Amino acid sequence: MNKTNNRRALGMFIASMLIFGTIGVFRRYIPLPSAFLAFVRGIVGGLFLLGFIRLRGKGASRQLPRPLLLRLSVTGAMIGFNWMLLFEAYNHTTVATATLCYYMQPTIVILLSPIVFQERLTGKKAFCALISIVGMVLISGVADTGGARGQDMPGILLGLGAAALYAGVVMMNKKIQGVDAYQRTTVQLLAAGIVMVPYLLLTDGFSGIEFTPASLLLLLAVGILHTGLAYALYFGSMERLPLQSIAVLSYIDPAAALLFSALLLKEPLTLMNIVGACLIIGSAMMSEAE
Repeated sequence: MNKTNNRRALGMFIASMLIFGTIGVFRRYIPLPSAFLAFVRGIVGGLFLLGFIRLRGKGASRQLPRPLLLRLSVTGAMIGFNWMLLFEAYNHTTVATATLCYYMQPTIVILLSPIVFQERLTGKKAFCALISIVGMVLISGVADTGGARGQDMPGILLGLGAAALYAGVVMMNKKIQGVDAYQRTTVQLLAAGIVMVPYLLLTDGFSGIEFTPASLLLLLAVGILHTGLAYALYFGSMERLPLQSIAVLSYIDPAAALLFSALLLKEPLTLMNIVGACLIIGSAMMSEAE
């Protein structure tokens, strides 16, 4: 029974990573502003998880103290803007490049941890950070052209901005203890959606939005499939998997994004791009290995 449960958990985790890995492809076919897409993703995904919590019957009735609720809301707001930057990055460069820029997040955490948490920066961690930066240089196109590709630079910077925001979320979440993972994520997702409302109002982002049956279907898929269901599978599997397995399997997401963008969107991949991708993913996996 235990082996069956472990296999089921493994399948659930891999499924969540593959779903996360396709979000860039879906975004390419949704002709809506990135902030509006982040708004829908947060609200629909948060409501899906809220319903899941109630069906699960654990942690649904716990009242969170106001200071904790505020901290979760702040991290949720950061997630909302992180999504917005990432969705916009997909519009300005390839899905593969944007995703790999986003996966610089572990390197940012490594470099900031000595300052934020007073953690010692080991030689291994420093080496992994250096390798990841070299990979980022290769992804940017500097090695191919002697300078970063001009048309891709906005997407690269937006992807790195999204990575920096998510690194902040990761570090803040480290200090939030004793909260059910589903409940914490539900609050953060809803906050991510809600924070987009004033931004959209200030930027007139709600005007001129038109839906086609196809765009509405894809929009709901991002909210339900890529957010609500994917997070439910992700957290539902984590309890039965070793942390090291989770760390290694997490890189199915960028690998899948790389593969799907090449196969489905016919995005070009140079040898330097592939080498850079291997350096970024490999260094992140190495830094998390025991």
